[in-house]
Amino acid sequence: MCSARVVLSRVWAMALVGLIAAMLPHSSQAQTYTVIHNFAGGPDGNEPAYGMTIDSTGTLYGSTFEGDAGTGTIYSLKTHNGVWQLSPLYVFTGGPNSPGAVPYAGVVFGTNGALYGTTGYGGQGSCATWGGTTGCGTVFELQPHVNRCVNATCYWIETALYDFNGTTAGATPYGARPIFDSHGNLYGTTFSGGGGNCSAGCGLVYELMPSNGSWTEKVLYTFTGSGGDGSYPWSGVIFDQAGNLYGTTEFGGAYGYGTVYELSPIGSGWTEKILYSFQGQQDGSYPFSGLLLDAAGNLYGATTGAGPGSGGTVYELTPNGSNWSFQTIASFTREPGELAGGPVANMIMDSSGNIFGATYGDGAFGVGEIFKLTNTGNGWTTTDLYDFDGDLNGLLPRSNLVMDVNGNLYGMAASGGAHGMGVVFELTP
Repeated sequence: MCSARVVLSRVWAMALVGLIAAMLPHSSQAQTYTVIHNFAGGPDGNEPAYGMTIDSTGTLYGSTFEGDAGTGTIYSLKTHNGVWQLSPLYVFTGGPNSPGAVPYAGVVFGTNGALYGTTGYGGQGSCATWGGTTGCGTVFELQPHVNRCVNATCYWIETALYDFNGTTAGATPYGARPIFDSHGNLYGTTFSGGGGNCSAGCGLVYELMPSNGSWTEKVLYTFTGSGGDGSYPWSGVIFDQAGNLYGTTEFGGAYGYGTVYELSPIGSGWTEKILYSFQGQQDGSYPFSGLLLDAAGNLYGATTGAGPGSGGTVYELTPNGSNWSFQTIASFTREPGELAGGPVANMIMDSSGNIFGATYGDGAFGVGEIFKLTNTGNGWTTTDLYDFDGDLNGLLPRSNLVMDVNGNLYGMAASGGAHGMGVVFELTP
């Protein structure tokens, strides 16, 4: 299994083709963009990855691909007297005895106040190696510990909850941040492992159930990569009110450009249904991003390639009886040589039904933009909120966005900034 960076480069460098759809023009809107942290490569980290979380106090939590030990960090970022201050919560150490390394997907809160997440490397097996750490990935818990402080920085305690084995139990949960159900069980996906018509396994959807201090995995579905089924789910899953799960696969489907799928509980098992197979034309291709679900039951997601501008799309899937209707609602551009145009992380939706996201490419300088999609009743309007310039303000955002109670947006750019190692930013309307 090659590293995730090699996977990304191979995927995004593929040539893409096109189908016909009418797209609304972009508009622009003035915002205030502020860099609130420049990563320096020490305990704060380097190259922020996919996941950002915000709590009720407005404190931000995120992850980095690398850091002081070269294998990733988890941090918090909060304001003190009007100044943003970053606190490293955990630095993954790497090495042969590491419980995990490289937390791509960020963290989520459990009801006990702990943080939960996954690592793409480390743990058991020999699936992949990064920074001297070999393994198939882990699920971990971080608990605060007031007595574990160094120079006024109080590090949290990590516990490895589960090690993926690279075969039937899955492997390398790269961009898939887990989610909780109402009973405290965790759900997520692994990019590889499982089985099917893929050399390292086509990936799977899992459930982790706590019991007497340990966690037990139940595989809900293993992708086959054949017969129209998907393969390699980069992002995680979401629930609807009926308890069904929805997600995307980067590859597979009827045309090989990825899928949107549904998993429905039936008895003691789950059944899969492919809701849409991407054709690599104006509908888009290779969806890294996961899904949003609105109050009416419509699904929204994004692709990284193809579409009218060859740089990916935002799409809507509307339930229509037992079928789903697909519509492309926005598209992005990609210049020759760029790895991707559209979002590679999940978008968000506000209470008014507006959709916000960040693109890896596109924008005025081709290194990313922050956009807003508004449903006018006669279609969707795309507003360009901010264009990354590839300099001190950052570039190539791979992270999701989060929104505070005042409507301010926060996210991370993977590169650029004062040290060239990425930034955390605030966008104020």
